[in-house]
Amino acid sequence: MSLAVLRSRALAGMQAPAVSVEVHLANGLPGMTIVGLPDAEVREAKDRVRAALQNSGFDVPARRITVNLAPAELPKESGRFDLPIALGILAASRQIRGEQLDRFEFAGELSLSGELRPVRGALAMTFAMHRQREGKAGAFILPQANADEAALVEDAAIYPARTLLEVCAHFSHLPEAPRLARYRREHLAANPAYPDFAEVKGQPQAKRALEVAAAGCHSVLLVGPPGAGKTMLAARFPGLLPRMSDGEALESAAVQSLAGSFSQDRWRQRPFRSPHHTTSGVALVGGGNLPRPGEVSLAHHGVLFLDELPEFDRRVLEVLREPLESGHITISRAAHQADFPARFQLIAAMNPCPCGWLGHPSGKCRCSQEAVQRYQDRISGPLLDRIDIQLQVAALPPDSMGAQADGEPSSEIARRVERAHARQLARQDSSNSQLRPGQIDSLCQPDAAGKQLLHTAARHLHWSARAYHRVLKVARTIADLAGAEHVEAPHVAEAIQYRRALREH
Repeated sequence: MSLAVLRSRALAGMQAPAVSVEVHLANGLPGMTIVGLPDAEVREAKDRVRAALQNSGFDVPARRITVNLAPAELPKESGRFDLPIALGILAASRQIRGEQLDRFEFAGELSLSGELRPVRGALAMTFAMHRQREGKAGAFILPQANADEAALVEDAAIYPARTLLEVCAHFSHLPEAPRLARYRREHLAANPAYPDFAEVKGQPQAKRALEVAAAGCHSVLLVGPPGAGKTMLAARFPGLLPRMSDGEALESAAVQSLAGSFSQDRWRQRPFRSPHHTTSGVALVGGGNLPRPGEVSLAHHGVLFLDELPEFDRRVLEVLREPLESGHITISRAAHQADFPARFQLIAAMNPCPCGWLGHPSGKCRCSQEAVQRYQDRISGPLLDRIDIQLQVAALPPDSMGAQADGEPSSEIARRVERAHARQLARQDSSNSQLRPGQIDSLCQPDAAGKQLLHTAARHLHWSARAYHRVLKVARTIADLAGAEHVEAPHVAEAIQYRRALREH
C-alpha cells in the first residue's frame, strides 16, 4: 500500500495540536499536491522537499503524490512540515522502513541540500507531545538547533538531527547505520544578570515604591521631569522580582519560543520589554492572520515598560485594560482564536506636562493648566484606575547630585521582596495583586484607624471601587514587607501616598 502516516504538530496560540501527515502515492501525472488548509509556506514545501530528496541521494517517485495535513480545519503554517512530508514520501515509496515512524513526532524545515533548519515553537510542541502522550512511548525528532530549547521539558525524549540523511539512517534496514542519540541537556546555570539599584542615587521614595510593587506584583506609573531617573529605575526593577519558579520559567520560555526569540542565555531571567511609543495595538497584544504573541505576552512573568506613556496612541493604550485585569489575552479571528498568557508587571513613565518641566526646581515650565490637563487626559481614566501605584519622581537639585551616597544594592532589596512574596504564597497561593474580591475582604481589612483613614481618602480623592480595592492590596503588601499579620493604619497611610491621581490639581 503506497500510504504513510506520520505525526507532527501545528501551533495555535500557546497550544500545539497534533497533526497527521498522510502521504499517498497514486498512478497519474507526476506531481505533488498538499491539502489540509496549508498557508503559502506549507504549499512551497513541495519544491523544498523535492530538491532535498534529490540532493540527499533519494528518488522522487514519478507518481501523483498527495499530502494531507489533518485535521483539515486547522490552519497550518511555517516550514515545520517539510521533514515529515519528506519522510512520508520515502516511507510510502519504501525507500526507508515505515514501521517505526509511529513512535516519533517530527518537525523541521529542509534546505534544498537536505539540511535541517530550526523551527519556531519547538518548546511548545515538545511540551504538548509530552503532556498528551504521558505514560506512552513517544519521542520528537527535531533540528539540532532546537535541541536545547525542546529539552527544557523534563523527561521529554528529544532526538536532534542535522540533516535529512541522519534521520533516514535512523530508520535504515542496515544494522550498521548510525542511529540518532537521545539528547541530554546540560544543566543550565540560573544566574540572571540585571542592572543594580546601587547605581541609582537619591530617590528613596521611588525606590521604596518599586520595592512594594515588586513584592506584590503591582503596576506602577512614574511621573516626573526629564532626567529624574524614571527610565533608570524601571530598567533595574526586574532585579527586585522573586526568582522564577520552574513553571514560570517554562511558560516564559514557551512564549519566547512561539515568537522565535528564545535564547538559552536568558533562561530563568525575567523578561523586560520596552516597546517604542509608535508601537501598534496588534504589536502590543499580538495578532496577525495566524496570531502570534505581542509585547504583553513576551513580557509574561516579567516587566512591560512603557516610556513616554502619553505619546502612545490612545487606542493602543486601551488594549492594555483586559490583560492588566485577567493576565491573559484572547485574539479572535473569524475562523479561530488563540489564547496567550499575559501576566506581566506594567511599569510606565511619563512627563507631567507637554514640555516636561512642570514641578522642576528651575521653574522652566510655561505650560498653561489647560495644556497640562489635555496632556494628562491622553491617559484614560479606566486605564489609570488599573495602575496600582502612581508616584511623583522629583528631580534632584544640581548641588546635591554629587553628594548622594550609593544606593542600596538590588540583592538586599530582593531578599526583602522574596520574604514578602513567600508570605503571600503561603497565605493565598498568589501575589497580592491577584487577590479576588472575597479574599480582599478577609485578608486586607485594616484596623479601625486604618479603615477611617482609607474612607476619608476615598471620599476626598473620589476613588472608584476598583481604586479602593487596589489601595487595600498595596497596603497588604506593605504589611507583608513589615512582617505584620494584619493591615494597620501606617500601612494604609503609605499606600494612600502611592495613589496620586493625575487629574487632581
